[in-house]
Amino acid sequence: MSAPLDKPIPQPGILEIAPYVPGRSKGLGKGTEIKLSANESPLGASPKAVAAYRDVAERLEIYPEGSSRALREALGEVHGIDPERIVVGAGSGEILQLLTQVYVGVGDEAVMSQYGFMTYPIITRSAGGVPVVAPETDYRADISAILASVTERTKIVFLANPNNPTGTYLNAEELDRLHAGLPSHVLLIIDSAYAEYVTAEDYGVGISLVERSENVVMVRTFSKVGIAATRVGWFYGPSHIVDAVNRIRPPFNVSVPGQAAAEAAARDLAFTHRLRDHNAKWREWLTAALSGNRMRVLPSQGNFVLVLFPDIPGKTAADANRALLDAGLIVREMGGYGIPDGLRISIGSEAAMRAVAQCLKDFMNV
Repeated sequence: MSAPLDKPIPQPGILEIAPYVPGRSKGLGKGTEIKLSANESPLGASPKAVAAYRDVAERLEIYPEGSSRALREALGEVHGIDPERIVVGAGSGEILQLLTQVYVGVGDEAVMSQYGFMTYPIITRSAGGVPVVAPETDYRADISAILASVTERTKIVFLANPNNPTGTYLNAEELDRLHAGLPSHVLLIIDSAYAEYVTAEDYGVGISLVERSENVVMVRTFSKVGIAATRVGWFYGPSHIVDAVNRIRPPFNVSVPGQAAAEAAARDLAFTHRLRDHNAKWREWLTAALSGNRMRVLPSQGNFVLVLFPDIPGKTAADANRALLDAGLIVREMGGYGIPDGLRISIGSEAAMRAVAQCLKDFMNV
């Protein structure tokens, strides 16, 4: 007979999970730091979203509409999709966790790319599953490697497209090829968190693949387009997956202010287009300004760039990060992603981008 326990014990595997560590939000205490570590909107929030948030301030005693119906209808109109096939959650993080909880059990496997979003292995392990990492080719998801990683135990394949933190992507034809190689019982989750920033003409956000398949969902978020504080995300998928997720989705999981702000943000296409154009301009400018000079900037379709530094004493990514911090510029270190020679820099204002470029050029003595 086993000895009695003296305290609650977490489920097997929980304490093996390395907690998610967000990007640094504070610098060296100077009070004038510029935060470029979290891929937040470079233009703030849509004014219409801010107004909608304020408008509900007098109704905070009221429970939210449980299914986020008005928001789902707005998303349906904007994207030309069926609102009954949309599920809204408290950020895309909750959406990803709900999908994993539904389809991954103890001993099941979930396949993810080598430099994919750090949340994927966490939520897989939290469901009792096993993360399987497929190697990338030059910081880009490798379809052959992903398919070779699929076994009879595989239940989910996660694909961030564009990927965080690399900014690389698979085009629409490649997405189709990846899906065609998967068994029909494996769920392909296309995490399109940065879709609003993509300018590549061959990009496919995932909607058409969802509508042609029974094992694909497209996950989106409002966090990157100005209302990260409200924590609103959503997915579009087959009706049977929507039904399964709604059976475990917590009631009233998205707040009244969150639903109101997200609905306004979804409809404010003029702001979204302005955000995309600003981001594209300064993403391209920063890439050109930093490329060469012993720095490599990966081509990005997100609202950030990943800069790789040489393994030269005094010129490493860690050294560059200290120089940026000294200048009041907060970026994201990449050691936690397995890229110790990289720094991820969010696209910000013109002044911020010029400051980053000048600081790193001075650092590299060019």
